[in-house]
Amino acid sequence: MKNHLVMAGAIVAALATPLAAHAQNNATTGAVGGAVGGAIVGGPVGAVVGGVGGAIVGGIADDRRSQFHTYVVQERRSSYKYDRDVVVGAELPSAGVSYYEVPAEYGVRNYRYTIVNDRTVLVDPHSHRIVQVID
Repeated sequence: MKNHLVMAGAIVAALATPLAAHAQNNATTGAVGGAVGGAIVGGPVGAVVGGVGGAIVGGIADDRRSQFHTYVVQERRSSYKYDRDVVVGAELPSAGVSYYEVPAEYGVRNYRYTIVNDRTVLVDPHSHRIVQVID
């Protein structure tokens, strides 16, 4: 019985997380991506953990993405060729990819950016995982 209550609570949390996360810089994409990845690895409980862990905190806000994209284009950084899909949660190699500081005016402290397959992405510098794709 206790396991059923825990599972029910986990499902409710999984459903509520994307709604709450949407208010924080469009973290819904990360939450959904994390939930899908977690479900593949760990079933329903993995989906909950992945959804919560996948929600980005501190990414580029929707209203600043266009300005940030313009900044990146002006910097003329080279693009890394990646043979996989450029999606939230993808892990980039630790060698061969150049990671750059995000200017302070964008309010991102814990992530770096890079260009992958001509797409700008925010990356967790510790895990090399993509946390946000800037279109």
